[in-house]
Amino acid sequence: MKVFNGIGELEQAVGTHLGYSEWHTVTQEQIDLFAEATGDHQWIHVDPERAAQGPFGTTIAHGYLTLSLLPLLVSQVYRVDGLKMGINYGCNKVRFPSPVPSGSRVRASVELAEIKPTGAGFQVMARVTIERDGGDKPACVAEALSVLVP
Repeated sequence: MKVFNGIGELEQAVGTHLGYSEWHTVTQEQIDLFAEATGDHQWIHVDPERAAQGPFGTTIAHGYLTLSLLPLLVSQVYRVDGLKMGINYGCNKVRFPSPVPSGSRVRASVELAEIKPTGAGFQVMARVTIERDGGDKPACVAEALSVLVP
């Protein structure tokens, strides 16, 4: 994990790859809980018997479940000390190039793309790529935005 002491140190890292998170296993239980929380019960996510006959041979995680792992995974890559708070501000771009079958391991690769001052603090854009262990394409690619308040 990279630890930055304040915004000044973080600014020096713009344009660099900050590292990788630990691997996280996406379980069927996690997929089912996400379906309950969001109301998205499409069979490809929650019906293992039917999904076994589908295009992926098993259930797959919701794309938005994969996206929702960003806070967990990115927090394993870097942190900025000396802040009053940091908040999620959204995403500029999100794509899901490949599925995440139940039982897959995923991790985040994080590149610090941009920091710019805002009225509340500093807006940070990180390019986050969620990789699937053994996959040939990323599961998710996002330009994640946060606001850091010193």
